[in-house]
Amino acid sequence: QVQPVESGGGSVQAGGSLRLSCAASGYTVSSNFMGWFRQAPGKEREGVAIIYPGSSGTYYGDSVKGRFTVSRDNAKNTVALQMNDLKPEDTAMYYCVAGWNGYFWRGRENWRYWGQGTQVTVSS
Repeated sequence: QVQPVESGGGSVQAGGSLRLSCAASGYTVSSNFMGWFRQAPGKEREGVAIIYPGSSGTYYGDSVKGRFTVSRDNAKNTVALQMNDLKPEDTAMYYCVAGWNGYFWRGRENWRYWGQGTQVTVSS
């Protein structure tokens, strides 16, 4: 059973940084697509970032480009999301995902495995 598990959420002031981590038991992150989604209260769940296997290509949602960085630690079998220059609008539950079906990566329906989420709160 594949089960992503997130950690590293918390509260921070605007302009600060947080680093989220995802451990995917039963899954080799180095050879699979991994991603991050988030959902703010009253809003749709949105794709934040995806990291490709092998060459580690990455893509980001427009709202986080230049501020967030997704990376992978193959030795630890984990994926990280480094979040810098955080804004109040980044406040959301963040989910690590795996099992992409190859279609629109920002579509939640295209990911099979989801973590339980970790809360990020940014105050102004």
